[in-house]
Amino acid sequence: MPLRFKNCIEKGLLRKIPASEDNTIRSINKAKHWLREAETTLQSEAYDSSVMSSYLVMFHSARAILFFDGYREKSHVCVARYLEEQYVNKKKLEKKWVELLDHHREIRHENQYDLSFFSTDEDTANALEVAKQFFERMKLLIGTLKKTKK
Repeated sequence: MPLRFKNCIEKGLLRKIPASEDNTIRSINKAKHWLREAETTLQSEAYDSSVMSSYLVMFHSARAILFFDGYREKSHVCVARYLEEQYVNKKKLEKKWVELLDHHREIRHENQYDLSFFSTDEDTANALEVAKQFFERMKLLIGTLKKTKK
């Protein structure tokens, strides 16, 4: 059975912590670091590394939202479930972003564990483009949240 938001809370895979704008910024900065890494490894034709880095751009920029709201994840799946529950269901974020996060998490998993999986140059370029767009969308969401918090 796939994890749902409620399961993530019940199993302690999403935990309430003090909201932290500092951790939000650090997570965004980490996403920027991974974005540079994804670009560099794509240029070097290290496609699997670039795909992994592109996913980490998405993960850390999504994680920044959790830090802003005062949550900590213990599962990558639960980051997507959190965004779905708190933002997509409340019409504050388009569903496609959570679907893309889930999709690229699954690709990252295959890349990391499937012995026959290898990323192509086309897959890698696509992953990087999606990561850039996702990163920008999460920064926009954070900006909106900061405005409504004031």
